Amino acid sequence: MVNHSAERDSPSSLSHDVKIETNATGKLKRKSEGVKGKKNPVFSHPVTLAKGATFREKVLESYGQVEIVLAEGQPLVFYRVKMPEITSEEQRLLEIVKDIAAEEIKINPERIPDPAKRQRTFTQEVLKIIERESRGVKITSGRFQQLGELAVREMLGYGMLDPLLADDKLEDIMVIGVNKPVYVYHRKYGMCFTNIVFRDEKAIKYLIDKMARVVGRRIDHQSPLLDARLPDGSRVNATIPPVSIDGPTISIRKFRRDPLTILDILDYGTMSLNFAAFLWLIVDGLGVKPANILIAGGTGSGKTTTLNCATNFIPERERIISIEDTAELQLPHKHWIRLETRPPNVEGRGEITMDDLVKNALRMRPDRMIVGEVRGPEARTMFTAMNTGHDGCMGTVHANSAMETIARLTEPPMSVPYMMISALDVIIMQQRIYHRQRGQIRRVTEVAEITGFDGKPQLSRIFRWNPKTDTVEPTGVPIRIKRMIAEFSGVSGGEIEDELRRREKVLAWMKREGLRDVFEVGKIIQEYYRDPNAVLNKIELKKS
Repeated sequence: MVNHSAERDSPSSLSHDVKIETNATGKLKRKSEGVKGKKNPVFSHPVTLAKGATFREKVLESYGQVEIVLAEGQPLVFYRVKMPEITSEEQRLLEIVKDIAAEEIKINPERIPDPAKRQRTFTQEVLKIIERESRGVKITSGRFQQLGELAVREMLGYGMLDPLLADDKLEDIMVIGVNKPVYVYHRKYGMCFTNIVFRDEKAIKYLIDKMARVVGRRIDHQSPLLDARLPDGSRVNATIPPVSIDGPTISIRKFRRDPLTILDILDYGTMSLNFAAFLWLIVDGLGVKPANILIAGGTGSGKTTTLNCATNFIPERERIISIEDTAELQLPHKHWIRLETRPPNVEGRGEITMDDLVKNALRMRPDRMIVGEVRGPEARTMFTAMNTGHDGCMGTVHANSAMETIARLTEPPMSVPYMMISALDVIIMQQRIYHRQRGQIRRVTEVAEITGFDGKPQLSRIFRWNPKTDTVEPTGVPIRIKRMIAEFSGVSGGEIEDELRRREKVLAWMKREGLRDVFEVGKIIQEYYRDPNAVLNKIELKKS
């Protein structure tokens, strides 16, 4: 029997409840039933979970330290981290080594400014301590490096969460308590349960305290919530009792090192090509009438990703100022200023709110103002800006429909007057939907524009998602923003339609060429602004 996660004394560990069994001939069997497991084209390995539950598995994908496993009878995919097993003796040694290293190893960042080099130097010093302290402990030469890496990970990183933080294919990491698996949200496989389990509340609280120290915050019984941005850009939210009844929790929204572009979300089916061309047109506004746009949706619906993709259409000649609670936007533009809120200090002073930053941004001569998430008094300030000539404002808001977006904007705590809402041009609704064949998908489900005011703002739905064809389709109603762009730029409606077809052609070409880098995509878009015919000629040459 091969046990892939042995019991150990550490407070956090790989789950020791998962076992894969084979007999002497290599054929798989269910030991608890005492019979050979039958061959199965999908589930080829019987696996025993805690309390005697057994399932068969199929490895869907394997990379680095990770195996993605489809488990028979399990509602979620199993995300297995392959890690070395640590004996109780080795665990005790590691605790001693960590204590000694904390006292003895002093590395001056000014002498070794490169973080990677500092970590290598620290690892070398830890290995010396392990060699010195392991006399009398049976450790093979190959184990020294493994133990050294584990010790460094516990001291400099985030322990058992480090392999998850290192996986660029994960969107979210969720620690939900003691003796429960850590959950992750995988970009390809959706929600997964892992074989990482914390056995002690102290281990979770230790990680939370460490994250709080790194970002210069505190979390305790008086302030039991933490919401912050880690040095790598990931967003962490942590809770401790009394607000989290069942113990401390950690939720990490990982920061993408390679931001998605409009071509990625086209590939994912989030929006259709004709809508992407329309989005490009209204963000740019032919340089004379960029639209004011809000992207609405629920948590995890991809609002910020779509906002980030839309900002790629802003001409590079424009000055962009973004305001966020936690910095998440990643723009390829050079003339971009990022502003981020600040919570009050332990004495309750020094807070800088979204509204403070929006008001300040208006004094910084912005061509574009992007508000990461509109949810408070800053909404009224932003709409005041829209009503005084600041076109091209963009942001996100939590809502479930275009009508609900208007209701949320006009009610406390945002309290935008009805008359001001008419400055908003377009609402893009995006949702996370469960698809029976494909699991969780994200789709633009509705696009509405504000067409006027008759006692309250009037909405017109101009695009909608067709679930039968899984495409975002125009509804066929006249589109006010296209007419406004035509009027401001002095062109006809037919010329606007020609321009949409040209932009659709450029997007389709980039998609076929497999362009994905945010700077590469941004370069083509900016080239199109300077000389559209040159870009279109390049496409024709590529075809021939």
